[in-house]
Amino acid sequence: MSKLLRNIRLGIKTLLLHKLRSALTMLGVVFGVGSVIAMLSVGEGASREAREQIRKLGSNNILIESQEPVEEASNSGGQRTRLNKFGILYDDVDRIRSTIPSVARVVPAKTIREEGRLGRNVEELRLVGTTADWFELVPRPVQAGRVMSRQDELNFNDVVVLTESGARKLLAGESTVGNRVSIGGGSYEVIGIVQSAGDGTATGGTGLPTPDQDVDAYVPLAVAKERFGDIFVEISAGNFSREEVQLHQMIVEVDQMENVPQTADAVQRVMDLHHPKGDYKMTVPLELLRQAERTKRTFNIVLGSIAGISLLVGGIGIMNIMLASVTERTREIGIRRAIGARRSQIIQQFLIETLVLTTVGGLVGIGVGLVIPAAITWYAGMPTQIMPWMLALSVGISVVTGIIFGLYPAVRAANLDPIQALRHE
Repeated sequence: MSKLLRNIRLGIKTLLLHKLRSALTMLGVVFGVGSVIAMLSVGEGASREAREQIRKLGSNNILIESQEPVEEASNSGGQRTRLNKFGILYDDVDRIRSTIPSVARVVPAKTIREEGRLGRNVEELRLVGTTADWFELVPRPVQAGRVMSRQDELNFNDVVVLTESGARKLLAGESTVGNRVSIGGGSYEVIGIVQSAGDGTATGGTGLPTPDQDVDAYVPLAVAKERFGDIFVEISAGNFSREEVQLHQMIVEVDQMENVPQTADAVQRVMDLHHPKGDYKMTVPLELLRQAERTKRTFNIVLGSIAGISLLVGGIGIMNIMLASVTERTREIGIRRAIGARRSQIIQQFLIETLVLTTVGGLVGIGVGLVIPAAITWYAGMPTQIMPWMLALSVGISVVTGIIFGLYPAVRAANLDPIQALRHE
């Protein structure tokens, strides 16, 4: 052990004789390790954000949305006066709930764009008629008051739960819970405010919208059905259209995560049987989550490989410098061999010098790798995440790089003929 420490001190002393050259030699490893950490952290951050967004949708949930059939949507450019029926039916809820044993519960939702009003404050809201189970399948922190209860459904209570964003605009300057607001001509008592997870647009690069939006106002489904019905009329710029949609969304909760794929297939068969026009869209967050995991692994391999190229270039630079060092120190090697040094000792000497270069370069590179992701997040707003295994991997790669690219110059130095080495000028 003491001999190894002595050789390490000797290697450091030899490298310090040429400080500038040693520093420049290390730069390749520094930037290589830094780029490995930076690229892996960017990939990990993007993947983590996508997975978090998918988890918010519920890994045990299956999301179904009504959508206008393609052939009918293509005719929407002209004036339409006939009634267009499509989407999820009330009977679909009972069919899925009663025929598929692995379904724990089904939450229907009817969504209508209406104007919310309180005094002079006016805000366009998305009225969501649903059941109390919505707040368990789409869990969001309660900011004030409470969420809807089953008693509110049974009693047809005129109550509404607002999202934080909608409440801030509509109830600006007013007391929140207990106030009454007008939505679509009806009066509702505000019983609670919840935080929303998104604005209903694509989340985290997944292309999947969240079930809730920032402007949601939740009321009992029975109340929404009674006040707004199932037929919606839209008049705009000479276009008159009528649509009959019973339900706009349906969330199916599966009893166990391992039953999600089979349950999704069963739900698909039930829906296809009663919706030959394909007027619905089904999304399984668990499949997206698994796809995100596979994408993450591919992403890390690709980014790590790209960063590894810079590390390879740095290793080649180190080997080049060490070969030049062997040439410069040929006479020194000859003297050491002449006084009894074995070839293994010569190999050890040059290998230690290479390892000192790559290890110190790797440690400095970790510092660079910690700074780059922070700068990316600060200036570009991109999510990044540094995991401990990234640092360990980077140090390991730098050490292996030192061994691989330092071995050939060390062996070449050890194989020099002592007599010819002593004659070297």
